[in-house]
Amino acid sequence: MPRPASLDSVLGEPGNFSLVLGGPLFQFLRRGHLWGDASRTVMARITVFVLLAWLPLLVLSAFDGHLLGGCLPVPFLADVDVHIRFLTAMPLLVGAELVVHRRMRPIMQLFLNRRLMPDSAVTRFREAIASALRLRNSVITEVLLIAFVYIVGVTIVWHQYVALGTATWYATPSSGGTTLTLAGIWYGYLSLPLVQFLMCRWYFRVLIWTRLLWLVSRIDLRLLPAHPDRVGGLGFISNAVYAFAPVAAAHGALLAGLLANRIFFAGAALTDFKAEIGVVVVFMLCLTLVPPLVFAPQLARAKRMGMVRYGHWLNAMSERSIRNGQTVARLPMSSLWEAPISSRSPISQTMSRWYGPCVSCR
Repeated sequence: MPRPASLDSVLGEPGNFSLVLGGPLFQFLRRGHLWGDASRTVMARITVFVLLAWLPLLVLSAFDGHLLGGCLPVPFLADVDVHIRFLTAMPLLVGAELVVHRRMRPIMQLFLNRRLMPDSAVTRFREAIASALRLRNSVITEVLLIAFVYIVGVTIVWHQYVALGTATWYATPSSGGTTLTLAGIWYGYLSLPLVQFLMCRWYFRVLIWTRLLWLVSRIDLRLLPAHPDRVGGLGFISNAVYAFAPVAAAHGALLAGLLANRIFFAGAALTDFKAEIGVVVVFMLCLTLVPPLVFAPQLARAKRMGMVRYGHWLNAMSERSIRNGQTVARLPMSSLWEAPISSRSPISQTMSRWYGPCVSCR
């Protein structure tokens, strides 16, 4: 009786490749029956993350008396940033996993189905996929991401750049520093790191995707310069660009929430954040558009070789037409456009009706 294939071996096939089905968090969610290729499991994951990150803040803020605020400048219900962060951006980051999984799953298999991959390079192609899977499933990487989130994301980014300098539901400034409330402790050490970890994990996935495409671009592919998609037959890779749209929307939502707090509670104006908006836009464009650019050198080479081969073919066809009794016609509409046309062909008769008699027909 044959041994059943393991999950990793099944997902390692080009037709089953996925950027999101791997890693310790995936295994944890899978054991909790919170993962599946269906929208209901995505909603279940979003619900669990919201209950873990946002609901305790609501309860603890009510317990601290900071829900409506009273004399507090920034009560919990008025904090636009925290609601957008956990009720909009985080669901987008979680829901993007299903979109990316479904759109990117067939991409690797299309390299084989469209015969872009030479037979001699199939082994090398599978090794590149296996290398991407090892990075995706790396436990050390996710541990390092968690450490990065707490060391850089919480200690530096949140405390120095994100947190407001006034009394809020999560912190109260004092002469000895900032004192966190009960809700602030949960917010700073669990809720906020969770969102930052999801973001950093997407950055790492894009890095894996870029590296995989780069390894594939090192293979001499069978590109077709005259392919109708105008990119040598690699147009299907653009599906990955659209797949990252929810991730880009999540970053836009995070920025909008941050700016809203600065405008509502710190007296800032929207025009004060031109640089921040520009940086986020450029960053997201690079995040989504740069990975396919690794094929640019090979596409440029295929275009040059295609033009040379097409020129040789055109010359050969012109010589063959002349030998068969055809002639080169110059149309009156343009003195620079020439084409081999037979005086007895339907094309020649049609051209004569449209533009008059051919001046160079014998």
